[in-house]
Amino acid sequence: MATTPLVDVHAHFVTDSYVVAARAAGITHPDGMLAWATWSLIEQLELMERGGIAKSYLSISSPGVHFGDDVAARSLAREVNEYGAGLRREHPDRFGHFASLPLPDVAGSLAAAAYALDKLGSDGVAVETNAHGVYLGDPSLDPLWTELDRRGALVFVHPTTPPAGEQTSLGRPRPLMEFLFDTARAASDLVYARVLMRFPHIRWVLTHTAGVLPLLVDRMDAFRPLMMPELADDPAVRDQLGGVWFDMAGTPFPRAVPAFDAAFGTDRLLYGSDYCWTPLDGALAQIASIDAAEQPSDTDSWRDLTTRNADALLRRNR
Repeated sequence: MATTPLVDVHAHFVTDSYVVAARAAGITHPDGMLAWATWSLIEQLELMERGGIAKSYLSISSPGVHFGDDVAARSLAREVNEYGAGLRREHPDRFGHFASLPLPDVAGSLAAAAYALDKLGSDGVAVETNAHGVYLGDPSLDPLWTELDRRGALVFVHPTTPPAGEQTSLGRPRPLMEFLFDTARAASDLVYARVLMRFPHIRWVLTHTAGVLPLLVDRMDAFRPLMMPELADDPAVRDQLGGVWFDMAGTPFPRAVPAFDAAFGTDRLLYGSDYCWTPLDGALAQIASIDAAEQPSDTDSWRDLTTRNADALLRRNR
């Protein structure tokens, strides 16, 4: 039986020069991982062929491009964005690209976004859940959100290590749990700082079936009138987050997607592989779990649903 090709909105690449720059800045174990991931075009295409992925949208993962120096971060962002957009240009039917921004440098990020979206043809921009402790609701970022809202831009939000993450992770790799908590933390900041309300034209994409957010959304509403009475009359948290898109990268079944569905529904759920930080075999096993899971209906598969949603999200990019 023919199956619908997937659209992967959460795929990563690294370049040799990017890893060299990170190591030079002292980042030898990114986010507590044992080593840097490796990426190759050949293996990326192998994953897509074997997994039935029609198109992958590539981005740089955590820890991003800002290692402490604004000038160096601007240069590195330009370099990796040129590379990613080049892949998109050379293989337009197979790849899209979300451009890296050198946050927390707002001026540099505004310039990088304009260059990527206007000159390189990138499909959106990628940011981390926090940039050296600056979360997405920080007032310093309002000029960036204002411009991206004006453009109706897609903003892909990837988790990263939170402040003091080395301690809160108990010495374990931060993607294990801290990434999932930081996704929820960033989402709460988007709500409580009214970023989603003030910049309604940005197409936000959060990852990993929202991390632990499905378990917290009711608690976020319950605490609001008690601790933040100035927000008591805002729309329900679930309604505000209903305009956000989410991917299912990670371990979507048997538990994550059902919990997400109960909280938010699946009208904005997308597929994500997390390759190359998830190795080839792991990404293929994840796809197998999606295909083997109980499907949304007798006539609709998770492939059908997520690809249809991706088409809706990315339609205005065409």
